[in-house]
Amino acid sequence: MLKALVARDIVLAPLVTRPARVALAPLFIVGGLDALIGPGPKSPKVEAAGIPQPALAVRANGAAMVVGGVVLAVGPWPRLAAAGLIASLVPTTVVGHAFWAEDTNEARKTQLLQFCKNLGVLGGLLLALR
Repeated sequence: MLKALVARDIVLAPLVTRPARVALAPLFIVGGLDALIGPGPKSPKVEAAGIPQPALAVRANGAAMVVGGVVLAVGPWPRLAAAGLIASLVPTTVVGHAFWAEDTNEARKTQLLQFCKNLGVLGGLLLALR
């Protein structure tokens, strides 16, 4: 039984991991491009977190997400890309989706959903590290 599971993993892993990485990548590429092109809407939350030069920080994070997303999908270093995206995603999630700091129930629910979505994406990136 164990031998069959190991054999299945050896055969299926390459068939699953590449499509999984490709499926994760657009979130980072599209989100990163949005941050690069228009950091304005994201900058106030970054500034409120005490990060200096918020527009530059948003753009730098966006650039990291674009590069990480492309490398995750098609590059030769998917584990390195996943690690870099994790390093980008964690502060992005904490600063950008701080549901606990929202004033209204509607805003709190929206940010909680985005926070949970990012936790799911984080799980996918952690699997990409294997």
